[in-house]
Amino acid sequence: MADFPSKVTTETGAPSAQSTQQGGNSLRGLAFQVSSGMDMSFIRSIPAFLMIAEIVLGLLHWALIAGTPFHGVPAYGWVMFVAVTSWLFTFILFFIILFSVQRKVPSVPWTLVVMIYFGVVTVLYLTAFCTNAAFVYRGLYYGHFAAAAFFAAAVSIAYGGSAVFAYLDWKGDGGNAATNTVPT
Repeated sequence: MADFPSKVTTETGAPSAQSTQQGGNSLRGLAFQVSSGMDMSFIRSIPAFLMIAEIVLGLLHWALIAGTPFHGVPAYGWVMFVAVTSWLFTFILFFIILFSVQRKVPSVPWTLVVMIYFGVVTVLYLTAFCTNAAFVYRGLYYGHFAAAAFFAAAVSIAYGGSAVFAYLDWKGDGGNAATNTVPT
């Protein structure tokens, strides 16, 4: 019995005890756990770059409008609604895909959900862009509203690109290397 090792794990689940060998409760161990849960093939793909562009440009879009007294023009309420909600949902979807949550919830048809989401947001953002561009008026905040219209157009294009990649993934077209990294 003296040859019996002093540390034996008897867990039958996932090898979570091995994470203590990678650094335990230290910051390095936490960094290993977070980075090992990330889908690095997604982060290097065109759809990920498009989502990052949507997040950054969308933030600029609604921040430019929020920095003005837009309450005087009721149409900007629609623009702000579309901008903020799509920014928030895109932010959440990005982290869902980045940390492979879609693989942990296989009951949801993720390719269809992502395709419908990007298609709907593309149409909504196009209406927000048209509304934003139609109500740009000369005045004290002309620069803010004009820049917001520009960023709305840029975000609409990015969402359209994401919708195309999501459609190709849903369709199952494996001919393009970039479509193989869209979440499934």
